[in-house]
Amino acid sequence: MNGRALLAVDGGNSKTDLALVGDDGRLLGLARGPLSSPQHIGVEGCLEVIERLLERALHAARLWPVELPVAVGEFLLAGVDFPSEEQAVEEALAGQGWAERTIIGNDTFAVLRAGTDRGWGIAVVCGTGINCVGVAPDGRTARFPALGAITGDWGGGYDLGLGALSAAARSEDGRGPTTSLESAVPHFFGLETPQAVAEAIHTKRLPMSRLSELAPVVFAEAGHDAAAAGLIARLAEEIVALAHASVERLDLRDQPVEVLLGGGVVQAGDGRLLDAIAGGLRGVAPGTTVRATDSPPIVGAALLALDELGASAEAQERLRRELGAAVRDLDGNGRFGDG
Repeated sequence: MNGRALLAVDGGNSKTDLALVGDDGRLLGLARGPLSSPQHIGVEGCLEVIERLLERALHAARLWPVELPVAVGEFLLAGVDFPSEEQAVEEALAGQGWAERTIIGNDTFAVLRAGTDRGWGIAVVCGTGINCVGVAPDGRTARFPALGAITGDWGGGYDLGLGALSAAARSEDGRGPTTSLESAVPHFFGLETPQAVAEAIHTKRLPMSRLSELAPVVFAEAGHDAAAAGLIARLAEEIVALAHASVERLDLRDQPVEVLLGGGVVQAGDGRLLDAIAGGLRGVAPGTTVRATDSPPIVGAALLALDELGASAEAQERLRRELGAAVRDLDGNGRFGDG
């Protein structure tokens, strides 16, 4: 192809998107695969997932042949939370020959860039888990380890699902208030009772990780059930706490801060979650505005790669348009870039 090619990766706790794009913003190839978070499958496992997806994306780009190494590789991965983890991934990537210049970071940066062209703001990712990054106008950052309960975290699909099953179980045996989750949770898994769900998890017939799939159930029940509504309210409070802490740590109280939300749980939600977050932030950080990102995180990762080359506004707009449409197609039928 004419011009230089770029490689972008958004690697999460449930799926991974990889895109090849031109320096003019043209989408060359896109592939989706399983989780690639080094926190869950190790650095070697992470690279194996990326390598398979790269092969598929290169095949999808056969109309515009791409030669490796590309100019820039932007690898934004869940579970890369400490400098030592970034270094481990960087060292592993060094021998692959995929890109002349490699940037490694957390996937929260992809959500931030996908949501704004300003270069700063706050992004909260609410997928399987929850994480946040804040970037000040002068480039200072506020980050969180996001290791789960051991670092004070609650939120994301897994915690929502676990909370729903717990409420359902306590409703069933009388320890807690009656909730419609008592029937909705087992019904989702094709079982009769919350106890049957617990037994299936206990005996390894149902993976514990599947609890994260319950997020849409919780949102659906929250309109008429107090227990489900309480879980959504708690999620909103946690997102507010992350955003507020970022505002305070970066001294942005007097700035017009955008709080950008991404991740599957946000997509599964409705206006009530956004309203609760916006209402909570008005009380502690009145200068903030809250919205879900219009573009998926892989668009943010690819835009950051374009930024490294000083790409034009036209190239950025083309990338948003073409890659965004391709991801929507992929979400719809799972075929783009399968080769």
